[in-house]
Amino acid sequence: MNLYINNLHQSFIEADIHRLFAPYGEIDSVKLIRDKHNNRSRGSAFVIMPVEKQGSEAMMNLDGTLLNGKAISVTEVKYDPSFKAF
Repeated sequence: MNLYINNLHQSFIEADIHRLFAPYGEIDSVKLIRDKHNNRSRGSAFVIMPVEKQGSEAMMNLDGTLLNGKAISVTEVKYDPSFKAF
């Protein structure tokens, strides 16, 4: 399951996100979205959890969680095969 996390505090790094999701199960990867000019966090990330049930549980439990004074948003990224990129 591919999850999108938004509204993260700028101080978060990949290891913080991994620790946040690890209690819910196996994690394939964590990708923090960074500004290409200064390499600082843009406040969002992607987490891939291979077991859908574990990803769903993480999403249900973590969506709306307050971290460093900000309520994070956790949503599933749906693949749309009909989407055509530029």
